[in-house]
Amino acid sequence: MTKPKVLISDKMDPNAGRIFEERGCEVDVKPGMTPDELKAVIGEYDGLAIRSATKVTPEILDAATNLKVIGRAGIGVDNVDIPYASGKGVVVMNTPFGNSITTAEHAIAMIMALARQIPQADKRTQAGEWPKNDFMGVEVTGKTLGLIGAGNIGSIVASRAQGLRMKVIAYDPFLTPDRAVEIGVEKVDLDTLLARADFITLHTPLTDETRNILSRENLAKTKQGVRIVNCARGGLIDEAALAEALESGQVAGAALDVFETEPAKDSPLFGKPGFICTPHLGASTTEAQVNVALQVAEQLADYLVNGGVTNALNMPSLSAEEAPKLRPYMGLAENLGSLVGQLAHGNLTKISIEREGAAAELSGKPIEGAVLAGLMRVYSDTVNMVNAPFLAKERGMDIRSIRHEKEGAYSTLLRVTVDTEQGERSVAGTLFGADAPRLTEIFGVRIEAELEGHMLYIVNEDAPGFIGRIGSLLGENGINIGTFHLGRRAAGGEAVLLLSVDHPISRDLVQQACALQGVKTVMPLSF
Repeated sequence: MTKPKVLISDKMDPNAGRIFEERGCEVDVKPGMTPDELKAVIGEYDGLAIRSATKVTPEILDAATNLKVIGRAGIGVDNVDIPYASGKGVVVMNTPFGNSITTAEHAIAMIMALARQIPQADKRTQAGEWPKNDFMGVEVTGKTLGLIGAGNIGSIVASRAQGLRMKVIAYDPFLTPDRAVEIGVEKVDLDTLLARADFITLHTPLTDETRNILSRENLAKTKQGVRIVNCARGGLIDEAALAEALESGQVAGAALDVFETEPAKDSPLFGKPGFICTPHLGASTTEAQVNVALQVAEQLADYLVNGGVTNALNMPSLSAEEAPKLRPYMGLAENLGSLVGQLAHGNLTKISIEREGAAAELSGKPIEGAVLAGLMRVYSDTVNMVNAPFLAKERGMDIRSIRHEKEGAYSTLLRVTVDTEQGERSVAGTLFGADAPRLTEIFGVRIEAELEGHMLYIVNEDAPGFIGRIGSLLGENGINIGTFHLGRRAAGGEAVLLLSVDHPISRDLVQQACALQGVKTVMPLSF
């Protein structure tokens, strides 16, 4: 078996390369390439490990004909065109927890620097002054810290602030009451936080909802003399409005590690009273740089070798432990999606994916992705689990995932139903043993079959002599039958025949089969 091949295109801890090799990957380390140089070689690789220097543009992705996964050693993925990567079926991962402690500690350091005006005092003291009476600080003990965002980094900041005897309040729409109690914070709305906080720190991603969350309007709602820290993402604060608030004294101090435009060669905040900044140093510790490099190597190798998906931004996560258990279900799901996609004609607008029995206990998203990958292969020959949901969305498909706790005739069952112009069409399947996928029902007809290779689907009138006629026709055309599966609605009614054959069925042979007495439908299938 050929080893997956990985390119490390940015400077990274050398132990990352060692991890790739130990996990069964070939690795090339080529930092500092130009875009043209990267474009020329990227087609050779299955995985790409980057930091912030490499820009993964549509042009690079178009050239990356074998690329399966991109791993960013760090949190921000602004340098990767994620929608385009998703359309190409490339998984995009980051390492959101590798620098959490480092970034949280930097935020705490900024709080202390603001409270005691340390950078300003240092600058003047080293200039030969002794400005002891010019710097009157404030204690953080007993002060209220307002967290905007109480996720992984925010919760670490809360813990450290509580150690400094600060009271912590938090605004986060995703923070549950139980989680708030667990991390020892009071959950409040944004207006309450703005009115009560002596210090505000931001720990949220940059989205349409969070952009300029500290706008001119919201800065006006803050407590007089508030101090603000942002070590998260540039763009969360209206920088011009913050500059005005520093001038007026509404904000006593602000400490930024991130800016809306970076590198920040110029800013309306530079030189304003009470303002301090650092050049995006939140993740810049020796420990963090090692951690994110090792984590991205582990994640990419896990995906390429074992199928595990960790910290992916464009598909559901799937641990290496879950992957072997889910793999046969995903194979079944992909085959069912492919079957219904090949048989159901017209514009499919609604898809229901039902899990029953043991299948109901499994993660639904990977199974849903596998169904869509099989289904969407009718429309695209480059579809996979990553881009299938995006392709389905582009076609306006309504996708529903349904979980049934009950156990029916089978201990585990998947059912895929689509709406067509002729009404609902449904197929179902199960696993024999623990890992052998089987079709159990096709459009209301019970039939057990393996879905593999080249197959022929025939609907005919249930009458004597038909099996002989279709067998003779295939034999006369040199087509060997591998397996033969029959099902019918009722004696003398409509019957279904599903054959596996050794070679593709030609269009001419399909027409000959359609001409046989009693035949209603003939369709070649491929899995």
